[in-house]
Amino acid sequence: MKPSPDHNAKHQLIQLYPLPCNQAAHAAVYLSTLDGVSAQALSDAPCISVHYRLPECSLTQIENHLKQAGFHLDESILSKIKRALVHYCEDIACSNLEIPEHNIKSRDVYVKVWDNHPHGDHDETPEELRRYL
Repeated sequence: MKPSPDHNAKHQLIQLYPLPCNQAAHAAVYLSTLDGVSAQALSDAPCISVHYRLPECSLTQIENHLKQAGFHLDESILSKIKRALVHYCEDIACSNLEIPEHNIKSRDVYVKVWDNHPHGDHDETPEELRRYL
């Protein structure tokens, strides 16, 4: 049996400003010191691969840590749009985690709905005629 995927585990690529050249490696080492975050610098781009779990950590918090430590994020319009989309999705995911889970697997719920819902499964033929036909 396959294990169910962990929907709270997140993986993002954080694009950094290209200068200074070794900024991504230093930022990855810095982020790896944070609780619940694992980071690795990519060798071919000024980019960091980051793994974390919602709601313990979010991309917004990681970016704020980087900025406070003096690292420079890529501020191109495309990078800003990507980050804004991830921030929005993570905010929605965190708010959805706060909603209590309903027991939708209970058979009784479906039986009650079926009994109270008018549906075309009732035969108007009298019982004595149904037996002989």
